[in-house]
Amino acid sequence: MTSPAEQPDSAHGARGLIPLGEATRTWFAISLQTFGGPAGQIAVMQHALVDDKRWIGQRRFLHALSFCTLLPGPEAQQLAIYIGWLLNGVPGGLIAGILFVLPGVLALLGLSALYVSAGDTTIVTAVLAAVAPAVLVIVAQAVVRVGGRALGHPRLVALAAAAFVALSVFKIPFPLVIGVAAVVGWALGRWAPDTMREKHPARDDPEGPTPLISDDQLHSEPPSGIHAVKVVGVGVLAWAAPVALVLALAGRDSIFADMATFFTGAALVTFGGAYAVLAYVAQKAVQFYGWLTPGEMITGLALAETTPGPLIMVVQFVAFVGAYHDPGSLNPWVAAVLASLLTTWVTFVPCFVFVFVGAPYVERLRGNHALSAALRGIMAAVVGVIANLAVYFAIHTLFSDVRTMAWGPVELQLPQPGSLKPLSLGVALFAAILLFRARWSVMRTLGACALVGLAAGIFQLFAT
Repeated sequence: MTSPAEQPDSAHGARGLIPLGEATRTWFAISLQTFGGPAGQIAVMQHALVDDKRWIGQRRFLHALSFCTLLPGPEAQQLAIYIGWLLNGVPGGLIAGILFVLPGVLALLGLSALYVSAGDTTIVTAVLAAVAPAVLVIVAQAVVRVGGRALGHPRLVALAAAAFVALSVFKIPFPLVIGVAAVVGWALGRWAPDTMREKHPARDDPEGPTPLISDDQLHSEPPSGIHAVKVVGVGVLAWAAPVALVLALAGRDSIFADMATFFTGAALVTFGGAYAVLAYVAQKAVQFYGWLTPGEMITGLALAETTPGPLIMVVQFVAFVGAYHDPGSLNPWVAAVLASLLTTWVTFVPCFVFVFVGAPYVERLRGNHALSAALRGIMAAVVGVIANLAVYFAIHTLFSDVRTMAWGPVELQLPQPGSLKPLSLGVALFAAILLFRARWSVMRTLGACALVGLAAGIFQLFAT
């Protein structure tokens, strides 16, 4: 019997190579395992698609991954869209991308509602208070991991440090920091190419199992300006339709207008993954818009860590809490659900547009050395961005009194030493031991810290 890989149905590749129903079931199974951030999500896809199903080769998988790291937005979800497109064309890309986030959307929607309705109870408060220091350590771990991969030269270390100072001390906007880093990376790649050497050159070496589908059978389309215009046009309409409906219901002066604009903009500048953009989202959502408090922002991150899908799903929690507290003319619960779903929509629609427009050009992008150098500059700056996020979370998690001090262009948030929370510090040290020494997974560590909080809440409940 002839295998499906030997029966291409058209010159365009893989539309009939993998039955869409089988592909859908596989993507749904993958979506239920996407815990632990982008590294874990990419590993799950590689095991399922490269090692188990053998639908795509290791080098082609890494080729797709390298393309997705060039894009703003969650690279793991965009990798799913891209591979779905390779296997089943546009329908496959849509199915893969939607299923990748759907379980997380539903789970975080339920957790957000639980937090709003019961977040002030003794036990729930204690559990979340214990999970927050664990999230702080998880962010610190991200600094170490990303730094180990991105900072292969002292010049890149200096670029990371400069990004940290720009954000934490001078409060320079995140998009500007990323733009300057890209220019610096490009300049280093041109005039100091030794800076751009790979720290782990062996990561692309393994060939992996022989795929059942050869590269020339995968879906492909010739680059076309007309195609790009069509995709962008459909994407803009898909973005605008629900936004227009919600604004017609709630009014143009409602909180929904600010959320749609802000989170769409955030989706367009999230180079470096969710951790990188969280500092930007936290700064605007907490300090500028006042949608939630620093503590609630940390809680949202903790809840997003415990659900499948991209960590950037924390924006769903931000929108839920913000709209619940400022519902305008709507019922608070209706406003919260609408804001949550609207924010999710405007955050992820651009991901599909980027992949469907850029995929035909992937080979050209892959061989562009200037673009690769700019990306290395961005990745170096991302280390500083994540470090800034870690410091921000640390002072608001470990201290109960934080004051803002300003001297001209310099602005610092300084904790008061006497307001240190001993329990939070203890849980943070406990989580650090589990993650760095015992090498526990993120989910297992969060679970252990949640149990500590549960025990503390029960003790407090009976003590009173």
